[in-house]
Amino acid sequence: MRVLLLSDIHSNLEALEACLAAAPAYDKVVNLGDIVGYGANPNEVIERSRQLGKYFVRGNHDKAACGLIELKDFNPVAALAALWTRDQLTTENLEWLRSLPQGPLRIDGLSDAQFVHGSPVDEDEYVVTARDAVEPLMVTPAAVTFFGHTHLQGSFASNDIHLDSDRPTYKTVGQSEGSDFPLKQGLRYLVNPGSVGQPRDGDWRAGFALYDSDTRIVTFCRAPYNVKAAQDRILAANLPQRLATRLAAGR
Repeated sequence: MRVLLLSDIHSNLEALEACLAAAPAYDKVVNLGDIVGYGANPNEVIERSRQLGKYFVRGNHDKAACGLIELKDFNPVAALAALWTRDQLTTENLEWLRSLPQGPLRIDGLSDAQFVHGSPVDEDEYVVTARDAVEPLMVTPAAVTFFGHTHLQGSFASNDIHLDSDRPTYKTVGQSEGSDFPLKQGLRYLVNPGSVGQPRDGDWRAGFALYDSDTRIVTFCRAPYNVKAAQDRILAANLPQRLATRLAAGR
């Protein structure tokens, strides 16, 4: 089975469409949350995402935008964007966000993998460093856990003795390309496909991944998109300027 992994779209319609245009052939799509927040097209991104399939886990921005959590833990820019998003959402899309499940999620036909937003321990936990990855890798029974939330492409792997981390390498700065990462037998993995709509690893291109369960290869992907169009939409919506400028820097 070939699974397309999308995470942290953050209402960036241009980035989402670029990922779908660049994606290799796939059988199913799994969305790891934070469909909305920050960007200017929450309804369009929700509707496009729903067209792709039925597998979703909720993200913290999804919960904030539909009122499931308070905004006290959000920085002022993120909180303002969440409130703006809440005002823009249609009634149907608001209720759909409220219905999204908490991870871990399993999908039909894929017994060795699970899907979360933050980590299998806590849906809002950030797994950024090897130290952050220790507990999730120790407690999870799944061979591979796909997660988002950090907006950083890469993986952590453990055999209970050693823990390694890995980031994909790319040859260009402005083209569509992929980087294959074979999963080894006997290791447990945490794999982050990166952020579609707001990468934070210094690469402005939209990030996503494909998992082939037959070959056990994760292909990390980057796709260039029309950043200016996404920025113009943010500015036209009177959202904070920072949300537009950061897209060009991938930060």
